[in-house]
Amino acid sequence: CPMRSKLGILSMVLGVCLMLGAAFLHYANQREDHIAQEAVTDVLPQLVQQIQTQTATEATVSQEETIPELELQIPVELLTDEDKKMTEAEINGYLYIGYLSVPDLGLELPILSSWSYPKLNISPCRYTGSIRGEDLVLMAHNYNSHFGKLSQLDLGDTILFTDMDGNVVRYEVVGEDVLAPTDVVEMTSGDFDLTLFTCTYGGGSRVTVYCDRV
Repeated sequence: CPMRSKLGILSMVLGVCLMLGAAFLHYANQREDHIAQEAVTDVLPQLVQQIQTQTATEATVSQEETIPELELQIPVELLTDEDKKMTEAEINGYLYIGYLSVPDLGLELPILSSWSYPKLNISPCRYTGSIRGEDLVLMAHNYNSHFGKLSQLDLGDTILFTDMDGNVVRYEVVGEDVLAPTDVVEMTSGDFDLTLFTCTYGGGSRVTVYCDRV
């Protein structure tokens, strides 16, 4: 039947188009992941060097003037907004607040001070909060070189954050969830010291990991 023959050909053409589209998306995602990895590789050594320089400088200051470490001991309810601010460093025209280490995933990632969609292509970003405020929320794309393996973390896993003053804060994973993109309140209002989130591969949900300071 001519009609069935035409439908068969159309189905084959559509199938080939879908396969080509899927292949193109996979290639595009792999390319973006590679670019993101290159950005991390470029920025991280510069960030570590700046932290080491800053730490060496602070070592020459008297104990009474070494404020950052002392502020971490003050109860959060007594801190002012100024106390909660994190030191920033400019690298390649962008401001960073430190770097995140996730030993169980083999990751060390520079963290940008604020977020935007172009910035997310470069590095994970601070969504809101701070270390001293005990409410730091970090976001990243689901590239394998960023937060793509976030769902593989287990309860009790260790996460470290090194800020630009050389303070190293240790966290422990205490909860995980998958939230809708509209669940902004749930993402930011929980009583957790550190929250990490990224998109699922379909983009319809947010993989979320909650951590508390050890």
